[in-house]
Amino acid sequence: MKKISIYDTTLRDGSQTEGISLSCQDKINIAKKLDGFGIDFIEGGWPYSNPKDKEFFDYFKKNPLSKSKLVPFGSTAHPSKPAIEDANLISLIESETEYVTIFGKTWDLHIEEVLRISLDANLKIIFDSVSFLNDNNKHVFYDAEHFFDGYKSNQEYALKTIKAAQDAGAEVIIFCDTNGGTLPWEIKSIISEVQSKMSLDNFGIHCHNDLGLAVSNSVISLDQGCIHIQGTINGYGERCGNANLVSILGILQLKMGYDLITPEKMKSLTHLSHYVSEVCNMVHRDNYPIVGRSAFAHKGGIHIDAVIKNPLAYEHIDAAFVGNKRRYVVSELAGKSTLVVKSKELEFDLDKKSDKAKDLHKLIQKLEQEGYQFEAAGGSFKLLLQRELKEHKKFFDLLGFKVVIEKRENKLTSEAVIKVKINDKIEHTASDGDGPVNALDNALRKALTKFYPELSKMHLTDFKVRVLDEKGGTAAKVRVLIESQDEADSWSTIGVSENVIEASWQALADSVEYKLLKDTGKV
Repeated sequence: MKKISIYDTTLRDGSQTEGISLSCQDKINIAKKLDGFGIDFIEGGWPYSNPKDKEFFDYFKKNPLSKSKLVPFGSTAHPSKPAIEDANLISLIESETEYVTIFGKTWDLHIEEVLRISLDANLKIIFDSVSFLNDNNKHVFYDAEHFFDGYKSNQEYALKTIKAAQDAGAEVIIFCDTNGGTLPWEIKSIISEVQSKMSLDNFGIHCHNDLGLAVSNSVISLDQGCIHIQGTINGYGERCGNANLVSILGILQLKMGYDLITPEKMKSLTHLSHYVSEVCNMVHRDNYPIVGRSAFAHKGGIHIDAVIKNPLAYEHIDAAFVGNKRRYVVSELAGKSTLVVKSKELEFDLDKKSDKAKDLHKLIQKLEQEGYQFEAAGGSFKLLLQRELKEHKKFFDLLGFKVVIEKRENKLTSEAVIKVKINDKIEHTASDGDGPVNALDNALRKALTKFYPELSKMHLTDFKVRVLDEKGGTAAKVRVLIESQDEADSWSTIGVSENVIEASWQALADSVEYKLLKDTGKV
């Protein structure tokens, strides 16, 4: 099969995601992770646009990557200056990389209404910019910005723009669906028309996800001869994001047979996805295809029974191929079979027909009737099994806590005081917080971290409260769900009580205990 190059732009396009702000060290760490995984090209940023990106490329001048090719990003020359005097293009050369990427205008709307120059002037800018970089011994990737919108608006001119880049020596022309509004059959049809009208051996694709079609649009371009796919880890990017390279890698290698990453490296795909979300300080979505914690989760009793007999019944690939794992979700839809499977995960042999299985099933039904929902709290459920099926040694015992909320001069403050027992030692600590739960979390960590330093590597990513009995008003029972995350995993825990602080404490304590058990390999 033809060689397909994977081009990652997480550090540039992905960093434009609302809520993501990467330091230079963050970018260096992600680049090293991508390099270790085996990505072909890593777009590191725009060195002309800010000092942080320049610092990033300066770092790799002295510390080169082992496999991946680092690529700086920029634009064609400014209309007011010739290419040889354009500071943006010069910064690309000064990055001292083998490859560079520049984008140029394809859509006549942008040229006439945004740049406000003539169409012919734009063609000259494209040709001169690519020629200047080519004359300085750079391999040039040319991003034809808004190509599909430009082609729909003015076919003849859109073709002239990519012909100008091609004639100037661009190594690969990348068709960009910059607004993310093109449909798959339009992608296929337009590329086919372009191929019939001009000789274009090396072209790539760059899709945005505004219609949720970025992955589909990227994959369908392979039918027309695409040899270069751009995207980001987890689909991060401006507005609705970019094509998700995690999904694309899974599709191309595991479903279409392309040899992109070694099988051993592919087993770390889930870890890579988690790692990037952790560094970007983004919640790792459960429903991510292939690498999400729900990607191989089974809830219905019929599904679970079938998968136990043959995983192919409800799984399109083996989760182990990408470093993910199968999960059986406990709910009112699942029976004792799920308990048997879950118990085996804890190395406890539970007979489906045993009294213990029946008792556990009744206990779970009772707890769910009280308001617990283990379907959404896998961490708490595993701890429940651990406590019921094995001798369970606690990592700490709560002796008591107090939470104080004060409002003085229109300023609200929260303080938590906690006393816990760890290995026969008493820790009595206090901490402030943005709210009562945050103060309680800070106080607990303060007490435990000296004994369990690994807790510094986890943090809470989500906190939800739901009233279970609306008629009860402020005295109603509430359910608290806490989502936690570290570099390798994410998990959910639950608490139920008429007191929101008590429910929060239950979920919080389970979250910490799950992390400690997980790191010992016991869950």
